[in-house]
Amino acid sequence: MKYLIRQKMAIRFLITLLLITSLTSYGQSKNFIDQPYLETTARVDTLVIPDRIYLSILITEADTKGKISVEKLENKMADKLKTLGIDIDKQLTLSDLGSNFKKYFLRKADVQKDKEYSLVVYDAVTAGSVIQALETIGVSNISLTKTEYSKIEKLKIDLRQRAVRAAKIQAEAMLIPLDQKLGHALFISDLNTGVQNRMAERMVRVQMSKEADIDQPIEIEFEKIKIESTVNVKFAIQ
Repeated sequence: MKYLIRQKMAIRFLITLLLITSLTSYGQSKNFIDQPYLETTARVDTLVIPDRIYLSILITEADTKGKISVEKLENKMADKLKTLGIDIDKQLTLSDLGSNFKKYFLRKADVQKDKEYSLVVYDAVTAGSVIQALETIGVSNISLTKTEYSKIEKLKIDLRQRAVRAAKIQAEAMLIPLDQKLGHALFISDLNTGVQNRMAERMVRVQMSKEADIDQPIEIEFEKIKIESTVNVKFAIQ
């Protein structure tokens, strides 16, 4: 009997606790809705020049019709890159680490090899110089795979702050005709902070005339990367 009484008391206590919690939450929500507030959304964006440019370089015996081996082309490529001031230990990597060589058939009795590398450079001028220099040794299968901006995360934080400031300026301007003052922020939401980089993978092929100056780098322009931030802020009205 005593056990049943205790059980009923425990159930009543839990029900009471749930009711109090619900009423408290409702009261807090109601207080937020009932107080005067102004809601505004602001968006800011910026364009940055990519400082990491990734090139895919395919070395294949097919480019020289089998006259020069992949190994010789590889050594020539390394020498050319070094003359451009490129640190091949840090900037050049083998794309397919699982297999040093890829093989394919041109004829039934003719097997030729190829190797694919990934090279990162830090500006468009260097990218153009690389493409032109490798063309002189018979390496023309070069793809632009992607572009990046190295300080992207720091820039995202800066844009969020600028968006919040813009939201505050907008809100203050909206209250001027009403002769009212803006209070503290009640709610802030990061609706969108993202990157728009429409640089699609494409093949870069160099056509050099006999009169071309081999010391003159190719002019390449990369599309700037767009970073934007949109925030929603609710301010109290005093």
